[in-house]
Amino acid sequence: MSEAELAIEVKGLTKNFGQIVAVDHVSFDVKKGEFFGFLGPNGAGKTTTARMLTGIIKKNNGEAKVMGYPAGSFGAKQLSGVMPEVSNAYLDLTGWGNLMLIAELYRLPGTKAKERAGALLEQLGLLERKDSKASTYSMGMRKRLVLCMALLPDPQVLFLDEPTSGLDVQSTRFIRALLQNFKKEGKTIFFTTHNMDEAAEMCDRVAIINHGKIVAMDTPDNLSITAGRVYLIDVSFDKPVSPDVLTKLPGVSRLETAQQIEASDRLRAQQAMAGVGRPGGMGGGGGGQGRGQGQGQSAGSQPAATGPSGASQGGPGPGGRPGGMGAGRMPGAGGGAGQQGENNRFRLYTENTTLLVTTLVDFSREKSLKMNILNVRAPSLEDAFVRLTEEKSREK
Repeated sequence: MSEAELAIEVKGLTKNFGQIVAVDHVSFDVKKGEFFGFLGPNGAGKTTTARMLTGIIKKNNGEAKVMGYPAGSFGAKQLSGVMPEVSNAYLDLTGWGNLMLIAELYRLPGTKAKERAGALLEQLGLLERKDSKASTYSMGMRKRLVLCMALLPDPQVLFLDEPTSGLDVQSTRFIRALLQNFKKEGKTIFFTTHNMDEAAEMCDRVAIINHGKIVAMDTPDNLSITAGRVYLIDVSFDKPVSPDVLTKLPGVSRLETAQQIEASDRLRAQQAMAGVGRPGGMGGGGGGQGRGQGQGQSAGSQPAATGPSGASQGGPGPGGRPGGMGAGRMPGAGGGAGQQGENNRFRLYTENTTLLVTTLVDFSREKSLKMNILNVRAPSLEDAFVRLTEEKSREK
């Protein structure tokens, strides 16, 4: 690919903090007009990489270019917009005042700046509050104001650090829709998030960084299939079954009991609804506190309809992809199952769904059991993310 087709070029980018190698010879390219996701666990190096690309911190080694200019140079900054996770709006200024300050920093002509500021405020639903101080804005409103500030100079490349973290569902959907529209306008978006469903839905490609190194880079679908590999099978019997017996069935690589399923789903729900406070973000401190999004949500959202043979007919899986045979959630798996579900509901992990499903059918017939639920969920981007980051962590 020629340099003219690239918005971001990174070769051997490295950053050390004392003896700690935060970013270790990272290399990747982002095409013009691409929605590129940069994913990783906390402390993996993704925000440090983004800060080097936007000129907030200096690299130790390597090369990085934004629209052909060295990262952090005046030319690169003039063509870039930055939305940090933590709001960098000035709380003592009004929404309009913040935008006019950005206009001065980017040396935008007065008439053009006012026209664009008004249009952006209206588009993001802030026009009626433009004369209110940013300190009176809610978290969602501050996020939208910071997005307005990033978009005011009409950048060709937009750097977004967890733009939807800590937001309610309506605000999250609103910002996602806006970002998709900006992509249609030809803007390049460099996007970090902890929400794997969000990344799978919005990104053309994603790179996963762990311990300062990129461990995988591909489309979300390809990563889900090639790196996720492990399928989840939720099964419910009409009678108690020993977990030890199921674990020994051909094709079972791991098993979770009903109690473990409930604990896992409860934790995921808590992570999705309440972020974990972290300092910093791409823009450092500022008004307002950012909260990190949980690393994904529960496997499904609604019970699947059960077919004549007990195998459920699945709805859409994570990221809007078809869920295959029964991609729904096992009823009761989210809590309150009671004593009946303790020894008759299980989640099985396998890399060979055909073998395991056939085995479960034969096992049920042999033991005179009825399968009330048989749900098969294909690997998701979250599965690939967990597998890749866990594998690389074990190698350290």
